[in-house]
Amino acid sequence: MRIIPVMDLKGGHVVHAVGGRREEYLPVQSQLVASSRPEIVARAFRDQLGLHELYVADLDAIAGHEPAWDVYHTLGALELALMVDAGVRDVATARSVQASGVSGIVIGLETVGGPSLIGEVVDELGPDSIWFSLDLKNGLPLGNVASWPDASAEGIVSSVIAQGVTRLVVLDLAHVGERRGTGTEQLCGRLIARHPTLQIVAGGGIRDTDDLGRLAALGVSGALVATALHDGRIRS
Repeated sequence: MRIIPVMDLKGGHVVHAVGGRREEYLPVQSQLVASSRPEIVARAFRDQLGLHELYVADLDAIAGHEPAWDVYHTLGALELALMVDAGVRDVATARSVQASGVSGIVIGLETVGGPSLIGEVVDELGPDSIWFSLDLKNGLPLGNVASWPDASAEGIVSSVIAQGVTRLVVLDLAHVGERRGTGTEQLCGRLIARHPTLQIVAGGGIRDTDDLGRLAALGVSGALVATALHDGRIRS
């Protein structure tokens, strides 16, 4: 099971994400490091925990503002493999994210206009560069769901697979930082059974190694973790 630390960025700081209530997010307080500066937190993940992948949720970009290009370059210089959700809404932004040194461009259901853009980005940048994030809240898909032929979670996944997606993030924002598990284990199990070649990473509310074990038993290949790393319940 790959442990992929999560860094939620807002206003130039790493913040503690809780329940998707972004207006309440405050700079992170961590047992690892006494700072919320992105490069310092990233070094702590790398040097103290031996983790060399990093998932960055650029909350300002997701809200429609300019992506944090300087932060992406700084983190990339630390020799970390970056997965970045920069609120991609068009091919040009996806291309710019890739050019900033990001190895995994995350296309989020919350911000993408519909399935046609997924196909355009996959054609432009290749399937190995793209992660589609199935963004949920309390189990319900987020974003412009009316643009999808089947707006159920499993229907949306079938649509993006048809557009060439091979890598999927499953994330329920209502569970993020709440210490009650992902809430998506059954969904992940169904998706893996139906699409056995699909690579799935799950996150949101992971508490401990027991949660990791249950996801691994389902065939989930990686876990996005933040709070449980900062408070010491998971030490990689």
